[in-house]
This record gives sequence, C-alpha cells and structure tokens, in this order.
Amino acid sequence: MSALGGDVARFLDYLRVEKRYAAGTIVNYARELALLQAQAESLGLNHWRELRAEFLRSLVAREHRRGREAGSLHHLLSACRSFFRWMLREGVIAQDPALDVRAPKLRRKLPQVLDVDEASALVEIPADTPEALQDRAMLELFYSSGLRLAELIGLHWNDIDLDDGLVRVLGKGSKTRVVPVGSKAREALQALRKHAAPEAQASVFLGRGGKPVSPATVRRRLKGWAQSQGVWKRVYPHLLRHSFASHMLESSGDLRAVQELLGHADISTTQIYTHLDFQHLARVYDAAHPRAKRRRE
Repeated sequence: MSALGGDVARFLDYLRVEKRYAAGTIVNYARELALLQAQAESLGLNHWRELRAEFLRSLVAREHRRGREAGSLHHLLSACRSFFRWMLREGVIAQDPALDVRAPKLRRKLPQVLDVDEASALVEIPADTPEALQDRAMLELFYSSGLRLAELIGLHWNDIDLDDGLVRVLGKGSKTRVVPVGSKAREALQALRKHAAPEAQASVFLGRGGKPVSPATVRRRLKGWAQSQGVWKRVYPHLLRHSFASHMLESSGDLRAVQELLGHADISTTQIYTHLDFQHLARVYDAAHPRAKRRRE
C-alpha cells in the first residue's frame, strides 16, 4: 500500500473506531477519498503535503464534467476537508489545501411533505394482521417522533417508555436523544407489544428470522400502504420525518425545539422547514387576500 493509501486507511479506521460512524457512511467516505487518491497518484504525488489547491479544483472540475451534480460535489469536498483536517491534527500535512477551494453553488431543494390529512390517512392503516399491526406501530412512530429510518430500525423495547411516552434513539455520530411519543403511536406500540410479548432487549420491528427489519422492507411496505391508503405522492421513510418537522413548526413556531427533536447538530439544517412554513403562508395569502385574487385574474 502506498503512503497515500496508508493515510486514507488510517483515517477510515479513525472514523470507524473513534467516531463510530455507520458502515454506510464509511463506504461513502472511502469512495470519495479513492477519487482523491487516484487524482494525487496520477499527478505523481508521493505524499499528501505535496497536494495543492489547484489539484483539488482539477478533481472537482473533472467530476463535474462527468456529470456529478452540485450536491454530490459538495459531498466529495466535504469528505476531502474532513480528511485534511484529520491529517493536520496528525501532523501529516502542514496546511489545508482545501481552504481556498469553493464548492459549486448549491440549489437547495425544499423537501416534499405530506399535509396533515395525507399523513393521517397514511398512518391509520387497519391493524388486522400481525404484519399490519407492526406496520401501524412503525408508521405511527415515524410520524409521531420524526425518526430517521436507521433510528427506527435500531430500536429495542427497552428504548421505549410507553408509560411516560418517550423513546431513546441513537442518532448520527452515535448521539443519543430522547423524544416524545404521541398518544396514537403509544397505543399502536402497546398493541404490538401485547401481541408479540417481546424481551426487553428485543428489536421492536422485526423482519424474517426474528432479525431487525431491513431498510428495503420498510421502504417497500411504506410504498404499498401509501397506495392502498390513497396517498399518491412518492412516499418514503424520510418523507414522514419531513412532514413531522413541517407540521411541528407550523403549529409551534419554535425552531429550536424542532431542531432538538430532529437531532440536528446545526440549526441551519432545521431552517429549511421555515421555508416550507412560508410556502404554506403564501398559499393562504394567495387564496384569501382580495388583492392577491385580483392579481391572478
């Protein structure tokens, strides 16, 4: 293994062991840094301290020509910057070659959300089979507490306090947070627990062979229920999280509380939902204001 590759391998071990990043995140970092390493080796570099900003700009430009979108290029630069910061701390390099490299301008797309009626229609499925009983609890909890897919799949029964209506989840970066569980979700979880009679350490949502349900199964089941419940938007797990955040912000106006509930490290990540709320206000204005009505005539 080259010196360049050795440093990449050590960084990935650092993310895995010390930062405890998820396996999928490690794979994404490895993919992006493999591009960086290949670029450096093609230029004949033997050590990362020889890398300059123009080399990094050349990599971004090449990937752009190959068709990568701005958001994807941001991920590439983010992985490189994390790697360079680690090498600075380790003394591998003396300066960060990415300091003067700008990412392409990113057009931030607003996430689609379900309205309240659509969300209610989706989660209120008939729990008339063991599988549907679990699906009802899963959908109610998604919408009730704004969980990520990985957080929901990773739940065990001893993470849930149904008496107090709380759930403890392990979020990104192995950060734990406690969020409320709504009354409808509590009822659905109580029904599931009564039927399954699980051990406290058992996973809440099970797939084949008693193993935790897979992400693919959750997506498939959610899509199927959306169709059967007459919700014709493209429905996926994170859509329920977006809907939870949007509906909470519309009702409370408390951005900081929504940030805490979602487990966002940076409030700027949560602020996208203020734009969704403004869209709602703009629609109300256009529908109700007499001057707005005249403008459309």
